[in-house]
Amino acid sequence: MKAPLTRSLVWFGVLAAGLLGAPAAAERGTLNDLWNVAFAIVLASAWNLLGGFAGQISLGYSAFVGIGAYTTVLLAMAGWNPWLTLPVAAALAVAFSVIIGLPTFRLRGPYFSIATIGVGEAVRVIASGVEFTGGSSGLRMPSGGFNFISNYYGMAVLALFTVAVVFFIHHDAFGLALDAIRQDIDAAEALGVQSTRYKLLAHAVSAALVGAAGGLFAMNFQYISPGSVFDFRLSLSIVLMPIVGGIATLVGPVLGAVLFSYLQIKLLASPALRDSYLFIYGGLLMAVMLFEPRGMVGLWERLVRLRSRQRPQAAEA
Repeated sequence: MKAPLTRSLVWFGVLAAGLLGAPAAAERGTLNDLWNVAFAIVLASAWNLLGGFAGQISLGYSAFVGIGAYTTVLLAMAGWNPWLTLPVAAALAVAFSVIIGLPTFRLRGPYFSIATIGVGEAVRVIASGVEFTGGSSGLRMPSGGFNFISNYYGMAVLALFTVAVVFFIHHDAFGLALDAIRQDIDAAEALGVQSTRYKLLAHAVSAALVGAAGGLFAMNFQYISPGSVFDFRLSLSIVLMPIVGGIATLVGPVLGAVLFSYLQIKLLASPALRDSYLFIYGGLLMAVMLFEPRGMVGLWERLVRLRSRQRPQAAEA
């Protein structure tokens, strides 16, 4: 038990040192890239609570990003300090997660996933059609007071906090209950696990984290629209990151987020490939599902086992 815990603390320390120490040595362009990495880590790790640990594949998480972003912009326009809007953004995301979770968690398998697509698209259409959200034109944050370094540290701390929350839940009885639900929900309920309650709680925790990230997203870009924060491609990206990295693991979503962010940054730099990052990432997803269902984490573990087998053979020779 001590060895896995030590490894987890080591890689968490490396992640923290990299994100928090970067402003002292990196230029603005690199910090922009690291901000995107931290944002992706929050989204992937938070989704992993429900989609990985509980096995509930939701394809509508962009709704929580949008709710958080619009909450921050609207309250900032009303005179609020943008930082004080983040708890409200998280709370509204939690409320929405409960509202949609109560009916959709009655569904299982692909039916649940299809329902979450419908919810995400419905929220996007509503946001595009009502006046107080600015319609399809979107909204802009009030001018003045923006500080990129403060926003960067805010996203970096949120990313580290999200990873810590996932780590705690994974090693808690809560995580064991989610794991039982993922493996066999009927058997878990027969043993006394209240599946709907645990799924709602996991959904709420992950929604709060994603909602806060949405608020920081609005603060960083100073402009939001339904097409940017409620985009289905964003929901799809959130799902792809932990699957490629290693679903239902602690390190997998972080690895997937780093890889996804790197690919996106490189592809966006090329006008000819600007819209092809999902196609490339979809190819990675197919490769993962065909050759290593546990993603990058599973591939690493396979290489470690192969190396450990070769050592005795080399010693005997």
